[in-house]
Amino acid sequence: MIPRYSRPDMVAIWSPETRFRIWFEIEAHACDAMAALGVIPGENAAAVWRAKDVAFDVARIDEIEAVTRHDVIAFLTHLGEIVGVEEARFVHQGMTSSDVLDTAFNIQLVRAADILIADLEALLTALRRRAMEHRHTLRIGRSHGIHAEPTTLGLTFARFHAEMARNLTRLRTARAEVATGAISGAVGTFANIDPRVEAHVCEQLGLTPEPISTQVIPRDRHAMFFATLAVIASSVENVAVEIRHMQRTEVLEAEEFFSPGQKGSSAMPHKRNPVLSENLTGLARMVRAYAMPALENGALWHERDISHSSVERMIGPDATVTLDFALARLTGVIDRLVVYPERMLENLHRFRGLVHSQQVLLALTQKGVSREDAYRLVQRNAMKVWEEGCDFLTELQADAEVTAALAPTEIAALFDPGLHLRHVDTIFARVFGADTETATG
Repeated sequence: MIPRYSRPDMVAIWSPETRFRIWFEIEAHACDAMAALGVIPGENAAAVWRAKDVAFDVARIDEIEAVTRHDVIAFLTHLGEIVGVEEARFVHQGMTSSDVLDTAFNIQLVRAADILIADLEALLTALRRRAMEHRHTLRIGRSHGIHAEPTTLGLTFARFHAEMARNLTRLRTARAEVATGAISGAVGTFANIDPRVEAHVCEQLGLTPEPISTQVIPRDRHAMFFATLAVIASSVENVAVEIRHMQRTEVLEAEEFFSPGQKGSSAMPHKRNPVLSENLTGLARMVRAYAMPALENGALWHERDISHSSVERMIGPDATVTLDFALARLTGVIDRLVVYPERMLENLHRFRGLVHSQQVLLALTQKGVSREDAYRLVQRNAMKVWEEGCDFLTELQADAEVTAALAPTEIAALFDPGLHLRHVDTIFARVFGADTETATG
């Protein structure tokens, strides 16, 4: 992670200070549980909590680790310096490093998920507002990048809202799946620690005990978590690409807000570029890239190796910090997106009525013309628009085979863009709930 694409609340979750504070809480709660079970003296457990309000000296822990080559031992040594070596002698009893590392990592992921959930909720609010605002704002729909049939900008926003709502459900599920802890000892057998210690620690820290751990918590949970972040990132890019297309000069149906004093190019003063959306595309690529090593972490040797460790030290902060920034940036883009409805209508009518070809096709079949003949009649007039720049309605009204089935006034009625809005409210009710069916937004 780099400061340019980082927000402070998410960065704080991954700071050394936060990590050591979580390690301390795990150890202290474990001591409480062991004291309650009569395994260690109560006064020793109480003594550990003397470090509750002490700021751990990160530099000192690093200094110890330079000798021990073991981060958990370095932390425990420093903890002993704070509370007293004799008082701390029962800390970590029966535990293994992964009990601390894995449980702490999952706590960090849960906290990160909570921020990302809030990010998604804010994005959904922005998307809903813009969808309601532009429920009936006509624009041309496109397939293969080519004009297809009329739709509305509100439907575009509603589609993105539905996708992000699914992502919110996925993220909540991933959060629940990764919210487990393990205090089970060297190979997960509880040989030297009572399972009730694990239960107490997890309860105090808002986790569920891992049903069966080895020396580590199973990494399929983490694979699912980071895969979910990758799916959300793909959805971010999906929105960003649409905005980038709308801002193209030839399209210009909407554009990112251009701030006073903002510059678009060092060489061309006229430029107003979709830099935020392009940035979001790049950030999405990075978040997706972090999913693959998380998937590969699932295959560890026997009860444990540390091939996953270096990976998670990178992807944990990088994936969550990057996605947090991307979601916040996308929300800002949606909130401040400048929309040009007149340009949307201009683009819709750019090819002189071609976008109503299916309406004519279906009307002809309703009049008894075979689908094959109807398609032939409509297509031959449509090709004149493509190749000769003719007006589609005029050509159809001048085609004797077409007017043999449809009167010129009937053909003209089929060119009403409002025909494509008949079920917009039904779709909105599906996405936002029945209370939106007649709401104006």
